[in-house]
Amino acid sequence: MDSDSVAAAPPPARGISLRQLLMALGEPLVELQAAPAGLDVEIRSVALLDPEDPPLARPGELILAIGARGRAAFPALRAGGRDGAAAVAVKLDAPAQAAALSETAAEAGIALLTVRSEARWEHVDALARAALEDVPQGPPGETPEEGDLFALAQTTAVLTGGIVSIEDTANRVLAYSRSSDSEEVDDLRRLSILGWQGPEAYLTRLRKWGVFQRLRASDEVIRIDSHPEMGIRRRLAVAIRSGERQLGTIWVQEGSTPLTERSEQALLGAARVAAQHLVRRRRELSADLTLTRTLSAGLLEGSTGPQPLATHLGLDIGRPAAVLGFTYGAEEASGPELTRAEVANLISVHTAARHRSALLAQVDHRIYVLLPQLPRSIDTGTLRGWGEEITDAARRHLGIALRGSVGCIVPRLDEVPESRREADRILDAMVRVGVATTVAALPDIQAEVLVSELLALLAARPDMRDPRLTAVVAHDSRNQGQLAESILTYLNSFGDVRAAAAELHVHPNTLRYRIRRAEQLTGLDLGRPDQRLLAMLQLRLPPAG
Repeated sequence: MDSDSVAAAPPPARGISLRQLLMALGEPLVELQAAPAGLDVEIRSVALLDPEDPPLARPGELILAIGARGRAAFPALRAGGRDGAAAVAVKLDAPAQAAALSETAAEAGIALLTVRSEARWEHVDALARAALEDVPQGPPGETPEEGDLFALAQTTAVLTGGIVSIEDTANRVLAYSRSSDSEEVDDLRRLSILGWQGPEAYLTRLRKWGVFQRLRASDEVIRIDSHPEMGIRRRLAVAIRSGERQLGTIWVQEGSTPLTERSEQALLGAARVAAQHLVRRRRELSADLTLTRTLSAGLLEGSTGPQPLATHLGLDIGRPAAVLGFTYGAEEASGPELTRAEVANLISVHTAARHRSALLAQVDHRIYVLLPQLPRSIDTGTLRGWGEEITDAARRHLGIALRGSVGCIVPRLDEVPESRREADRILDAMVRVGVATTVAALPDIQAEVLVSELLALLAARPDMRDPRLTAVVAHDSRNQGQLAESILTYLNSFGDVRAAAAELHVHPNTLRYRIRRAEQLTGLDLGRPDQRLLAMLQLRLPPAG
């Protein structure tokens, strides 16, 4: 092993699966040849193995067998399998060697990756380590707040409909989206990934056209026309900035289909999210980012005041602020970490595109967006539109049905907990009573929210319920009856027997019989307004247990 790998710090407590590594790197850099233990084996570190080094490995390592092409990599495969390594990456002298190497890898019980011959080993090493370094180090099961640069590149690709690369200011590729069709990838992207840096001839053209100068001077998305004679397709580019300093660039190449209508907006949001990642990568403000998340959550919960966050980020406490809330179904909420991270990534990109100061916080299965320093002219309708863009994108790109709420716009940052409480009231109502709309503000569903809160009160206070209505529900439970449903449908139809019967798919006489039967069994008198009102509320409670 090389001296750096021997002297390196202990591997991180958590790693990534082989599947995640392939999703991050993939074509055209590496190709999977064998995975005898499956794709969920954990990779915890990366090591370079020189042919002159003794074939040794650590558990969970990805071994990059440099200088050992083809069959010369057999010792690395056998040593890796013996010592519990996760995978070995090699280069081939000829494609025919893949079969023999795969057979040896299967016998050793270790995954085999082949690397394109044109690729530089230091580039493979850098990208693999970057994917590992971006893994959240919290306890297992903790959701990544915003995902790594590869996840961000993939999210941006989904939102723009293009092929994405994220580069530093030296035009070195840091992360990229995966493409299912290699024919969509043009020469510039392919050479950039394999060679770590864009081809000099095209970079010279970009300098001549003033592209890099515009990126250094502006936050705007720059359009670059296609150049078929050079094998270059149409592109969009945007600078990644932290204050006045450029940290890198996001490039979006158009594939076989046109870029989406809102690709430029998505690209702006992605650049602002990427800036946070690159700052964290440089270790300049990692403590500040943690503090930002802590202070944001504390402000939302009301446990800390606004001054610490305002001082930390230079926010104006006297400017308007608001909170957007998002939630999804219980089944989706308990889904894979990667899915939940994609949701947070998508929300983060969209809100950053709309509002530079947007801050994300996740509490249980709800994601909150704190919007400080809003323009004084902004209204609830505008914020609702932002929320609808997010829920629509989640449905189209992730297949997830998000619900969103718009908390009240408060005049000052110290009143943010009030906006968060309102956002929660709306989400609670959406879950409890069912609301057709996907994003709402309080004026949109005021009645539903109040009914929801009355139902919550009745659910928590059995002594406030009418025992006769409880008896109707109990009778249905014992006899598999429909008396309670029939009463509620009848009342919801303003006492219109025919309309209620049609909704229940029964004859009107059957419904009349059920109403009389319920009154006879319990002593109810639905001719009395108070009893009708209480029945409409109490019979909406979910069945006990």
